Amino acid sequence: MFKNILVLCTGNICRSPIAEAVLRARLPAGSGAQITSAGTSAVIGEPAEPLAIEVASEHRLDIGAHRGQQATLPLLQASDLVLVMTREHADWVHSRLPMLRGRVHLLGRWRNQEIADPYGMPRAAFEDAYVQIEATVADWVPRLS
Repeated sequence: MFKNILVLCTGNICRSPIAEAVLRARLPAGSGAQITSAGTSAVIGEPAEPLAIEVASEHRLDIGAHRGQQATLPLLQASDLVLVMTREHADWVHSRLPMLRGRVHLLGRWRNQEIADPYGMPRAAFEDAYVQIEATVADWVPRLS
């Protein structure tokens, strides 16, 4: 159904790398979905934030090899589904590619929830973001399987 799934946040070094890893881990092995992440203002080529790596690792997810990438028009156009952290991210996509309406959804759509950026915040903010990402990905998995 959805072969190319893009997870989008701002810098692509905190929320979206975690969500990419959680989604990849939770979707059935034979789903065939290609999952990637990017940022609206990506820190291109940079690794995930150390606290994001640490929190993900505590949940048996390895995002240590992640490098930030910008959400480009070709990347967005190739996506069957774009999962965003905030309505602002959805607006950013729609302002560039209005034809993607219907493909862009909040990761927290089923809870009407945005996921706050933990960048520059204490560890607790990264833990909260992880819990929210895990729960909202769980809402998507049956719809993507």
